[in-house]
Amino acid sequence: MNGIIVVNKPRDFTSFDVVAIMRGCFRTKKVGHSGTLDPMATGVLPVFIGNATKAVSLLPESGKSYRAGFRLGVVSDTLDIWGKCSEQKDVSISAEMMSSVLEKFRGDIEQVPPMYSALKVNGQKLCDLARKGVEVERKPRKITVSRLELVDFDGRDGIIDVDCSSGTYIRSLVDDIGAALGTGAVMTSLVRTKACGYAIDESFPLEELKNKPVGELEKLLRPTESVFAEYPELQLDEEQERLYLNGVRLDANRLHGDVAEGLCRVYGKEFIGLARITADELISVKRFNNGD
Repeated sequence: MNGIIVVNKPRDFTSFDVVAIMRGCFRTKKVGHSGTLDPMATGVLPVFIGNATKAVSLLPESGKSYRAGFRLGVVSDTLDIWGKCSEQKDVSISAEMMSSVLEKFRGDIEQVPPMYSALKVNGQKLCDLARKGVEVERKPRKITVSRLELVDFDGRDGIIDVDCSSGTYIRSLVDDIGAALGTGAVMTSLVRTKACGYAIDESFPLEELKNKPVGELEKLLRPTESVFAEYPELQLDEEQERLYLNGVRLDANRLHGDVAEGLCRVYGKEFIGLARITADELISVKRFNNGD
């Protein structure tokens, strides 16, 4: 049983909790996930079953989408409403001012990762250091916010929709927006609405999946190759398929169809792998056949 189940992660579950539950539901140890969600966050969590776990380390950079709640006038150590509050005041900001500040955070920007994160410095997780009261210098990282829209706002509390590159911390984005306004701000809710190309309306609530028999769960699996949908498809004939599955590099000039250099999805009788086409050869990147 191989494929991807798109889970709508509930609040107060870690991503690893979801993986553990899916191991039991699918009765296999070969389960992984992409894009860790914090316990308080909900939404899209792609879970990889069986041979599909091979795809986790090869996922294309597709970006992610979020809907986040925020509150102005509050500052906390975790940059969200669940942390220790260090500042709180009454504020009232116009929608025009908020929209003007949001404009500064669209496009390619730099972001300092929060202390309460799983990033490591000198082998130690930042969150572990933060819990000990230790704060270390973090270098800004380049991120891309391709869409940042104000969905709702009453002068203090609001909701934003964000499309961003992987590695973006929405808590930090909210904190930076609050700093730019001079009010401070914390995140009050977070829903991931899209990840790995899968939207939230394609996901299934965890509680619903827990109550389904294995046979019904198998029908909900997305094919492994769906996560590589942005790569072109290459069809091999029977002899080429045999050679490919045996690790042989194929002559690029003998491939069928109009093929370009770069990554591609490889098919024989079914999807069998991911490969890279060069000027001369087809080189296997990862084979997904059941026998490999």
